Amino acid sequence: MNTALVWFRRDLRLADNPALSAALAAHECIVPVYVHAPHEEAPWSPGGASRWWLHHSLNSLDRDLRARGSALHVQDGDSLAKLRDLVVATGARAVYWNRVYEPAAIARDVDIKQALRDVGIDAKSFNAALLCEPWEIATASNGPYRVFTPYWRNLRARLQPHPPLPAPKRIPTASAATSTIDALGLLPRIRWDAGFDAAWQPGEAGAEAALQRFLDEAIGDYASARDVPSLAGTSRLSPHLHFGEIAPMRIAWELEQARCGGKESFLRELGWREFSHHLLFHFPHSAERNLNPAFDAYPWAPAAPRQVRRWQRGRTGIPIVDAGMRELWATGWMHNRVRMLVASFLTKNLRQHWLVGARWFWDTLVDADLANNTQGWQWTAGTGADAAPYFRIFNPVTQSERFDPDGAYVRRWVPELSAIDARSIHRPWTDPATLRRCGYPMPMIDLAASRGAALAGYDAVRHKNGDD
Repeated sequence: MNTALVWFRRDLRLADNPALSAALAAHECIVPVYVHAPHEEAPWSPGGASRWWLHHSLNSLDRDLRARGSALHVQDGDSLAKLRDLVVATGARAVYWNRVYEPAAIARDVDIKQALRDVGIDAKSFNAALLCEPWEIATASNGPYRVFTPYWRNLRARLQPHPPLPAPKRIPTASAATSTIDALGLLPRIRWDAGFDAAWQPGEAGAEAALQRFLDEAIGDYASARDVPSLAGTSRLSPHLHFGEIAPMRIAWELEQARCGGKESFLRELGWREFSHHLLFHFPHSAERNLNPAFDAYPWAPAAPRQVRRWQRGRTGIPIVDAGMRELWATGWMHNRVRMLVASFLTKNLRQHWLVGARWFWDTLVDADLANNTQGWQWTAGTGADAAPYFRIFNPVTQSERFDPDGAYVRRWVPELSAIDARSIHRPWTDPATLRRCGYPMPMIDLAASRGAALAGYDAVRHKNGDD
């Protein structure tokens, strides 16, 4: 029988899956396989929150496959060795997969494709994760972009959304030895994930539900509501996109069909995701080092584990920052506006290196994506791709007053402050007696003085690089 392997990675869906569709079109029988090989993604192996999501997403995919007469063949070990074993066991003639774009994964996949072809196995890969391949967009001088607006202008002009491929109704499958998903040990031994179940539905059905909720309830007001953390004004599709439970092209197609405002604003956010992958592909060192080498001279403060720990626990004494960090710990997610504020506080007010924050987010976010995480932290720290002619420092108090004016977001996640009036909740340290009664800490740092220190550091960078 003409058999092929379909190697699932971060494309955990059956609908609109190019590798699966191509394999089914060319072969009588397929073997859906997932190989758990986190060591191959080092130094950015999946963190705890990502592993939680992966456990549930794999179970969802397996259920969907079984409903179609198939099953997910789970393996644990080196990807090439496990694929070779399955090729021998099933007599497969080909291996199909959808591409991933992190530096370690690209290098691995190149080696695997060549190794399979060397022994006569056809190996084919497809784009299922991006609107456009990172190498397909270039500047007029045929180089990579470093600024988002011209990049987006180029991508938007060529973007032609197309309808998604349907999910197969039946999947003829060859059997092979397999491990169980539970055996991968993805769930935490100490159950810190109690709030995740209430917040999320991993899997393709969950992605579909999130998309429909967004289109039905939020897309019309997206341009204005997206910055208000107390509202359900964002799509919350980011973890579904990261694990490939839905494709960005599917979202772009649905947006094109919708008759409402907010479409271009949200499509632009998908463009930021594309831009992040563009940057990581062309500048793979940026996951560990400054994209802008001028900032190699920035005078970061000495490591301050106690301060960082207070930031991680949401005990900084700055309400909007603490609300964001507590939302992150409870749900594995944080509103994007608040992500910028907590990142600015760590890198500008505490002057801790952006990698300190990037690694914490990596372990605690269910949507931890190397391209997005890297670009987001470098953008806020000022060390990455940014057209701004100044050193951006967010004031968490004025930002809180602007985007959470009645304090609803702060009250939800910092309940100690729930009785404080809307005028005072953004700066409760003005009433120390009330703070002592509610058990909330005074600010761990002076915002104005720390802003001045951050700007002095920026002046030192400019001086060293001859910009003044």
